[in-house]
Amino acid sequence: MPEKKIRKGSRKDNIWGPPGGAGSEGPCGAANEVYVDDLEVATLVFMEYNSARDGALSPLPKKGVDVGWGFERIVKIIENERTVFDTDFVKPFFALLPENLDLKTKRIIIDHLRGSMFLISDGVRPSNKEAGYILRRLLRRIFVYEHINKIPEHVFQSLTHDMAHEYAEYYPDLTKNSEIIKNEITSERGKFINTLEKGIKMLERAEKIDAESAFNLYETYGLPYEIIKELSGEKAKSLKREEFDEEFKKHQEISRAGQEKKFGGHGLILNTGELKASDEEELKKVTRLHTATHLMQAALRKVLGESVAQAGSDVTAERTRFDFTFERKLTDEEIQKVEDLVNFAVRSKFKVEMKEMLFEEALKLGALHFFKEKYPAQVKVYSIGNFEVDPPEIFSRELCGGPHVKNTSEIGHFKILKQESVGAGLRRLRATIE
Repeated sequence: MPEKKIRKGSRKDNIWGPPGGAGSEGPCGAANEVYVDDLEVATLVFMEYNSARDGALSPLPKKGVDVGWGFERIVKIIENERTVFDTDFVKPFFALLPENLDLKTKRIIIDHLRGSMFLISDGVRPSNKEAGYILRRLLRRIFVYEHINKIPEHVFQSLTHDMAHEYAEYYPDLTKNSEIIKNEITSERGKFINTLEKGIKMLERAEKIDAESAFNLYETYGLPYEIIKELSGEKAKSLKREEFDEEFKKHQEISRAGQEKKFGGHGLILNTGELKASDEEELKKVTRLHTATHLMQAALRKVLGESVAQAGSDVTAERTRFDFTFERKLTDEEIQKVEDLVNFAVRSKFKVEMKEMLFEEALKLGALHFFKEKYPAQVKVYSIGNFEVDPPEIFSRELCGGPHVKNTSEIGHFKILKQESVGAGLRRLRATIE
């Protein structure tokens, strides 16, 4: 490559990480970024240092290269198109939308709907927290444009169907979970329409719309900035995007300051790697139930299928509560099978091993992870199984902060107490150990 096409950077602008930005601790390294016609298509991060909170660097015991390529951007370049929306992977969907819609609206609908489908397929459900909140915002923005432009509901059904089939070869879960996706979108639409109509009425009643009132309409009723600006006319004459974004930024900072520092994945509140428990005896009980929760998730996936994904959990010294994605009530026979599988793992005296590795490496090993959790670049992976054979027979493998027992024989007899519904497509199991 000609030297004139290589631009050198400094530590200030060419070091990636650690996750969390300045003042955070974790892996980092020099980044090589690949651009084609000023469009970034790839980043290669040479993870070789650990950055302390004060910025001091020390060598990582295990180095690696974190590689990310923008698939759709590569397709855009190969097909010589102006945007990713003009590529063969996206362009066919535009024909399914009404012709009278402007290009920007069409792009928003296609982009948000496609992203929402992947989130739902991965086990995320609309809620007011974390990844569920992002999904809810994406869907509700679609519904606003649907409502304002009077787009028939069947248009979105056609879009979800065609998108799932277009990507089926590479993402078969989209077709496998198509009913779940359709039901979640329909359910969220039903919940939102009344709220949306109230928001539009509030907008009509307002005498003037400034940045603060516009953000309140967005936060409370889900009205996007563009819709507020468009429908308000003269009332929003002084409303500027920069001021609206500043209100949004202030809200983010308040939310971020209020978040608990946690990394456990099963409702265990950790502080610098230690579980907070009232005494040593309670810590032992919670640890046993925590490991049993890992076994229960593995057993659920073996009995009900791999579409089962964790949606939340809470572990105390008395019981574990586990929420997961599943469309119907479990039969008594299925519950018994799950219980029997967990107790089989307990009787088998499986070893529990923990290894630290890069997040991407853990995913390649097939380690389950809680989608809503934000993981650091370096993670702990707990594997449970028979390590005396080659290759090892793994019963459960998950990303987790711990703590766990060293051997499943320490857990005791596992018993499922009851099941409950906690929303559309979500089930809850309560269990204990005896």
